[in-house]
Amino acid sequence: MKKLLMTIGSAAVFLPVLAFAQEAGVHDEGLIAAAAALDLKDIAVALVMGFGAVGPAIGIGIIGGKSAEAVGRNPEAVAKIQTVMILSIAFAEAVAIYALVVALIIKFV
Repeated sequence: MKKLLMTIGSAAVFLPVLAFAQEAGVHDEGLIAAAAALDLKDIAVALVMGFGAVGPAIGIGIIGGKSAEAVGRNPEAVAKIQTVMILSIAFAEAVAIYALVVALIIKFV
């Protein structure tokens, strides 16, 4: 059953591509020029920033959630928890800034 669903899913994905395929010998010069001008550095920059932002975003979410839990359990320790939370968020955000620096190095070097 799983193989049948995979086959049907693959056909559903690839059949529209075949329906819109061009005839042999018909080319769009603008599209070919754009593909030739495609620089892989731009794709690398996008991937570095994308993956470099996902980790800190997840980490900051976890830090915020756990600090809220800690304040809920011990309201008297708000000042200490908030200090540690802000420091942890700053360290997590530094990773995103490092990803930005790497992306800029890839882009301009």
